[in-house]
Formats: sequence, structure tokens, C-alpha cells
Amino acid sequence: MTGSCSLAEVAGADLAADSRHSQISWMTTWKAVDPSAAGRLSDARRQLHHAAQLATAFGISFLPKKPDDSHTNLEWIEADNALASNSLGENRIAIRIPDLTLMCGGKSLPLRGTTIANAAEWVRARLSDAGLDGDKYTLERHYEIPDHPVASGAKFDAQGDDLGQLSHWYSNAASVFDKIRSRDPNASDIRCWPHHFDIATLIVPGVGKSVGVGLEPGDTYYDEPYFYVNMYPSPAANELPEPPDGGGMWHTKEWIGAVLPGSRVRSDASEQESQVDQFLQSAINTAKRIVTRA
Repeated sequence: MTGSCSLAEVAGADLAADSRHSQISWMTTWKAVDPSAAGRLSDARRQLHHAAQLATAFGISFLPKKPDDSHTNLEWIEADNALASNSLGENRIAIRIPDLTLMCGGKSLPLRGTTIANAAEWVRARLSDAGLDGDKYTLERHYEIPDHPVASGAKFDAQGDDLGQLSHWYSNAASVFDKIRSRDPNASDIRCWPHHFDIATLIVPGVGKSVGVGLEPGDTYYDEPYFYVNMYPSPAANELPEPPDGGGMWHTKEWIGAVLPGSRVRSDASEQESQVDQFLQSAINTAKRIVTRA
């Protein structure tokens, strides 16, 4: 990934192929999160969600449309603490989360103090420099995301501390999900989906059966980051067993699944990864038992 829209040129990192990231990112060190801050990240999360659309717009604008919408999804790049679009040759667009920076064409644009419209024009210029048709780049999308003033022309102004926390949540999720993939050959690649903004892998234990494992940075159900494990076919709420280990609980409003809200993660950083791993393994095992007997 060292071409016209290379993250390596911007960040100075010698990024390897996507497959190599998939193999080694689980070895990264867990980044301590602050559970007491989990509930204050709403504004930064919504700004980041809109900023990420600048990256996913690359897939919408230039890549063949896929039935599962996978042309729009984003990849976590650990070396840059960034969410990056799918590639067209050597071209892609990324958002570095801790400092809310847009990266494309070997250049970077800090988004704080910038509007979405101005950022889009900057991207079009960078894509044109790379030999693509910049006029094809569009922010039109076929789904809605939570509103924020930046969508109506306000400038980005997300707080750095909050962005740093969100970056840690995504990094940690990518790391623990990679460990899950290393243990389960039926688990899919890890991707961030720009509609709900969750980063997830999908385990398919059998035909017509699936277990979704992800991190949602916050939504209408929980206004804080939370890990989840859902399943298909979904059981009835009254058929659920005891809650999963690691402080998890069952969510039963509008969808059925196990959740571990960020505020329930232990404050001792040395215990956080093991707690999350305990929750995920317990919830995954339970979900597999439920779907395979359905």
C-alpha cells in the first residue's frame, strides 16, 4: 500500500500487505481504555462517523458495487491508528482517528477546523493528482447515519482525548478479533461497516447459521462503546441461558445478543484484555450452541 493514496507515505510507516496485517495485528499490545469516560464519547463518535464517510465514499465512488455492501467497508490499519477504505490499485483514503486527520495521495488534511465540503474538495484534488477522475468522488450514500452539525456545514472540533479513547477501542477490538480469527477458520475478515460504524467479524458455523462478533462505538441502545455477540437464527428472549462471563449481559430490545458495555470493563488496565476475551469466548460458545441446535 505505497501508491498514490498510500498511508505509508503519510505516516512514515512501512505498511505491509493486507494479509500480513491480518496475521500480525493481534500481537499488538492492549491499549488501556478509561471505562469512566465511555459515556462521554458521543459527540466525538458522531463526528468521527461523519469523517469516516469521506473514506468509505471512495468505495462508493470507484469500486464495483457488491450485494453485501462490502465495497463500502473500512479496514483498521494498526500502524496508523486509522480506518481505511478498500483499495483501487494503490489508491485508498483513510481517517487517522487520534488527531482526526484525512489521508490521501501521500498527503494529509487535519479535519479539525475544516468542513466536510472543504474536505471533499481536497480529496477530489488529490484523486485527480493520482490520475483518477476526481469528479466521480461523491458523498451520496444509500444509508443514513446519526446526525451531527458537521453534516450541515459546521467545522469538525472533536476533542483529542475523546478521539484517543475511540481509537483505543477500535484498536483493541481489531486485536481481540484477530485472536478469534486465529482460533476459528470460519471467522471472516475484520471490517468496519460505515452504516452502524461497528468493527466486526462474522463466524459461520454452518449453512444458514452465523455468529456476529463486534464492537459498536455507541448507538441508540448504548451511548458508549460496547462489545457484542449476536446470532442467527436468533433465539427467543425467554430461551436465553445465564449471562456470559466477564461481566456481560443479554440484550433483548429489538435484537438478541450478548453485550459488554465499556463502562463495565474493569478500570485496572492489566485486567481489561482478559476480561474482554473471557466475555467474548463465553458469549461465542453460547451463541454457537444456540444456533447449531436451531
